[in-house]
Amino acid sequence: MNQTNTVPVPRFRTCLCALLLSGLLAYSSLGWAQQKTTNPKAIDAASTPNAEPQKDPLGRTSPRGAVLGFINAARKGNAEVAVLYLNTSLRGEPAQNLAHQLAIVLDRRLPARLNELSDSPDGSLPDPLKPDEDIVGTITTEKGDLDITLELVDRGKFGRVWLFSKKTLNLIPDVFQEFASPDVEKFLPQILVETRLAGIPIFEFIALFLGLPFLYFLTGLLNRALGLVAGAAWRKLFRSQDARNPALLVQPLRLFLVSLTVEWLLSVIGLPILARQFWSTVATVINIIGGVWFVLLLNGWSERRLLQRLRRHNLTGATSVLRLSRRVVDVGILFAGFLFTLRHFGVDPTAALAGLGVGGIAVALAAQKTLENVIGGISLIADQALRVGDTLKLGEVCGTVEEVGLRSTRIRTVDRTIVTVPNGQIATVSLETLSARDKFWFHHVACLRYETTAGQMQTVLEGIRNLLSSHPNVETESTRVRFIHLGTFSLNLDVFAYIVAIDWNHFLEVQEALLFALMEIVRSAGTEIAFPSQTTYLSGNGAGLNNRLPKVTSVPKQKPVKVAADAKSA
Repeated sequence: MNQTNTVPVPRFRTCLCALLLSGLLAYSSLGWAQQKTTNPKAIDAASTPNAEPQKDPLGRTSPRGAVLGFINAARKGNAEVAVLYLNTSLRGEPAQNLAHQLAIVLDRRLPARLNELSDSPDGSLPDPLKPDEDIVGTITTEKGDLDITLELVDRGKFGRVWLFSKKTLNLIPDVFQEFASPDVEKFLPQILVETRLAGIPIFEFIALFLGLPFLYFLTGLLNRALGLVAGAAWRKLFRSQDARNPALLVQPLRLFLVSLTVEWLLSVIGLPILARQFWSTVATVINIIGGVWFVLLLNGWSERRLLQRLRRHNLTGATSVLRLSRRVVDVGILFAGFLFTLRHFGVDPTAALAGLGVGGIAVALAAQKTLENVIGGISLIADQALRVGDTLKLGEVCGTVEEVGLRSTRIRTVDRTIVTVPNGQIATVSLETLSARDKFWFHHVACLRYETTAGQMQTVLEGIRNLLSSHPNVETESTRVRFIHLGTFSLNLDVFAYIVAIDWNHFLEVQEALLFALMEIVRSAGTEIAFPSQTTYLSGNGAGLNNRLPKVTSVPKQKPVKVAADAKSA
């Protein structure tokens, strides 16, 4: 039986996601476990006339502080402190009973969105007509939805503080009577419920470190089962016995299943508000990690598909730009996930982003040359000015491109040395790509001796023209053979044509054959190729000498020898 074909995931990315999950879970556990505690000195300050003005010791200056302070006092059994969060005229035991009932209702029915409560002294201000009220949640009852509201109340020396409104407190006894939600703590051993670590019952840690891995393991078994069914159906439908079992649930999708399972369990199991808030935060963090992980996998898949297309078009130089783009996108995805997590926990990253902007400017100034080379490399690759294997001439450097990187380009010279040129320098100089030639230039000047006659010159010209027009590798339209110049010591012929060749070696082979044929044409015409020469004329009074040398008139006797410079003066 074929084994399940799981999608390979780099270890680094897997470890990174695991560390991110552990860190965020630790942050959420500490953030919601260490709620605002009630200080005994604060209670004394609230009951004494010497309390510091404009500072509420119970943290009731914001809706979040009021709700968390009340829940924390109720969980610790501080009924006298819990009453101080209620806007009620009741005193003594009736007020404490009302606080207990409100705590039970909130503990079982209030939605686990405590992180969304406003931390501003003015509240969230959802209704401009009631600026002194703030809705912290809605509870579903048999008689309809009940809004749990807070209201600003003037407490004299403590200023205006947020308390549970009278309207909400008047309806709490009726809601408490109909409340009948199962409590998971009743079915657990007392040692797991009463033993606490950082304010959280020990059974929640067991569920976190054992329950979540077990759920993830179950999703792996589900993935194998679905893969077996899909693989068998594929082999039977297409009759391909070599088909492997596909992995229908990649790791991010398995994390989403774990998160959905946690949220479903929260809806069917009665847990206290802080426990529900904790597990809701855990589910949200898992969703964030799963979403980030899924987008990273999608980005990697896109890169692989683009690489295949680039290789088919021989654009290997663009791979470095594509790799850089993928890494930039990956960093952006991770950063966006981190910002979203901070937002979920109520942390405003504006100041940190401003600091990163200033730091980015400083880094950009410090790495100006590096950025110049990187941008130059991107522009070269985008314009396809360079490709691996191209033969080019760059200034005094002539060679073959071996690697086009983001910062520099490596060129193998004719001497077999490696020259590394920064891309910023390449982008600013003239670049001549020799290997991009579609045809090769055959251009030579044939120098014949001055003894060549006009008839011989015509024969040579016609012979060379026939040679070029009949050769299969010579472009006929570009052929030109002319007698162009009376040189210093020769009669010059200009031979011009374009040769169609596969590469430089092929061109040299064709050129060699043409030059041999040209030499044979010159020899057959009865003339020769000229070479640099001088003709010297001598004159004197001797009879024998005068008979052998050309006579030169008007030569002074005291200077018997005169030298003529060249053949042209002759």
